[in-house]
Amino acid sequence: MTRTRRPASVTRAWRLASAVAIVAAMALAGSGCTVIPVTGPLNVNETGSNDPLSKPFQRMIAIPPQRTWGLEQTLRGLQAAMAAYADDPTVLPQYLTPEARAKWNASGPVTVLEDDFEVVPPAAREEPGAAQKVTLKGRWVARINEDDSYVPTGGPWEAPFELVQVQGGGYRVKSLPNELLHGLLLTHADVARAYRATNLYYLNGNTRDRLVVDRVRLRLKPTETYAHAILQRLLKNPTGALQGAVTTSFPPGTKILSIRSDERVVINLSGPIDTLDPSTEALLKAQIRYSLNKNEIAKGRVIEIQVDGEPYSVDPPNSDDQWLDDSSDTAYYVTKGAVHYMGKDGPSVAVPGPAGEPREGYSGYALSKDGTQIAAKTSTGISVAGLTAQGHWQEVIQGAKLTLPTWHRDGSLWTYDQENAVLLRYDPSSGKGPQRVAAPKLTGLDVTRLRIARDGVRVAVMTGENTVQIGALTGEAAGPMLGNFQLLTTTTAGNKILDVAWSDDEHLLVLVGSKAGQTLNEINVGDGEVAGVPLNDVNDPVTSLAAMDDRVLAEADAGPSTKIYELNQDRQSWTVKIESDAGSPLFPLG
Repeated sequence: MTRTRRPASVTRAWRLASAVAIVAAMALAGSGCTVIPVTGPLNVNETGSNDPLSKPFQRMIAIPPQRTWGLEQTLRGLQAAMAAYADDPTVLPQYLTPEARAKWNASGPVTVLEDDFEVVPPAAREEPGAAQKVTLKGRWVARINEDDSYVPTGGPWEAPFELVQVQGGGYRVKSLPNELLHGLLLTHADVARAYRATNLYYLNGNTRDRLVVDRVRLRLKPTETYAHAILQRLLKNPTGALQGAVTTSFPPGTKILSIRSDERVVINLSGPIDTLDPSTEALLKAQIRYSLNKNEIAKGRVIEIQVDGEPYSVDPPNSDDQWLDDSSDTAYYVTKGAVHYMGKDGPSVAVPGPAGEPREGYSGYALSKDGTQIAAKTSTGISVAGLTAQGHWQEVIQGAKLTLPTWHRDGSLWTYDQENAVLLRYDPSSGKGPQRVAAPKLTGLDVTRLRIARDGVRVAVMTGENTVQIGALTGEAAGPMLGNFQLLTTTTAGNKILDVAWSDDEHLLVLVGSKAGQTLNEINVGDGEVAGVPLNDVNDPVTSLAAMDDRVLAEADAGPSTKIYELNQDRQSWTVKIESDAGSPLFPLG
């Protein structure tokens, strides 16, 4: 654990306060965390305890209000006490009058601002004893909801506080803004110091054969390991984005008794776990293994699971990767309406059957999970063909205004009927025609594109030319429904979204065009984090995308012909894979 000191230029009051914090910090020696007196943002190096079950983080030590502090120092101290509230909830109430304490509670969303917020004093001096109205101004970064989901925001944020002078010197907060009556106010640096972006893994609610990632922000604490925080959160419901769309193998009432690590990681659970059901055992091991390993915890270690201290299951580090298996990673492309395999070095042979024969009037090709069926849009509907010599094109969904087809991992084919404003699902194994699927939140919207993720739960929905939302397929006995919509991205006037493609369960590629050129972003659908993908050496306008994990393919319009580029492993440059007469790159699903 390290301690940090403020520069010598701080006021004497701050030096005294920091001294108090440092004394407190000395008592925490050996806790495996960095202690920071929370008198403002500081740049320090993280340290850790080398515990394989933990992550390094920085603990915040709050300082009570001081008699010599003015309005600004008191308000900044209040914000710092909010940052430290999870570690020490006793200091923050000391900043509030009894009236304010009675109205405030910590249960609520966390408002996150940029670090350089401003405290604006009252415009005119108030009468002695009167409440002083002080405004806090900053840039809004994000909101951390009560379900631990992280929602990026933006724009200015300001709120009024009322402070009163107290006998003996100093100020207390008499009135908090409505936005903070329930919840906390943190800076971006506070969140970076004490929170960790964490991936939790639940089960696909439809087939239960696939794990689905749910991204949250977890507050680290010196009293528990990161592994304990992950599994403790995994026992709870998923975030609102996945409510009703995923399930869990942990029965209600399951508790974590202990987690320890030596040569192996030993997790002791209690609760109504059916220890005789092998399917439950496999599901539970998968949720635990991936929720720990994908957050860089317990990687390469045997995980032993106990129930009430008795051996239950042992999971070796090289356990089967089937739980995140998507489909074949074979790439395809289209030349003059004929579908071809894409070889390692570029063009290859046509697929068997009619799908491999040249034809006109077909577009928007999509491949099923196992790569045995292909769908395409025509002027009258959507047709499907098997990739065999005996296969033939058959129209399975009729409609003149349908979105491009997209396959679900269960073998069903989906589209949105723009003319009748209905979501359609066609199941080849049912022997029935396309069925309507409830999607009430899409009513009245101009749905222009659907893309189902390979996890079989999330759905990217493009409306108009400027907005992408992420929904989830929910419902069981009552039938599927598309809901839980969250705004992912929107563009300004003059820009338009040209295409979207799932690269993996967490990330959606979004191609945007404008008069100035094109931009390609990879967006984490769990927390909105954006990573730009350069298009500098793609010399022609990109018209469509396909992706599978680390592989990204792009169709580019090269004038009289089209070509296909592939993103290199450095994710900074592209290589031409097929020079001419090749378009519509695609992978199974996504």
